[in-house]
Amino acid sequence: MTEKKLIGKSNRMSLNYDHTVELWKSFMPQLKEVQGRVDENLYNLKIFEDGFDPMKFTSDTPFLKWAAVEVEDYGMEPEGFQRYLLVGGLYAVFLHQGPASSFHQTLQSIYEDWFPGSPYELDDREHFERFTKNYHPNAPESVEEVWIPIKIR
Repeated sequence: MTEKKLIGKSNRMSLNYDHTVELWKSFMPQLKEVQGRVDENLYNLKIFEDGFDPMKFTSDTPFLKWAAVEVEDYGMEPEGFQRYLLVGGLYAVFLHQGPASSFHQTLQSIYEDWFPGSPYELDDREHFERFTKNYHPNAPESVEEVWIPIKIR
């Protein structure tokens, strides 16, 4: 994946102190103010400042979460929006279909089933999901792309 210029809002959280709903509720009303969008996709980005180790991850592990969109260039961000350069690189892309409440099952399958048999290991970059504006976290027919940063072992 090539680099992407993202703009949006971010919030520090953990699974135990999850502010995802509040983050997206503050982001979505301003979406119509964004100029120069590349496409209609939305990005749910997670940045683990101390790296991500699925064996050590707990519901208290902190991360920075972003609600963002890709833009052609920076300079016209709505008030309260920040810039983030997603540097790109090699990613494994999976699909999660179903409500957000079953997302952990998709991740479990990726880390317990796919990774051990693959020639890849986790890379220390952003993890993110990409979905359309029609995505609804409670809908069983919702589909999102799950992007996991990887590198050759």
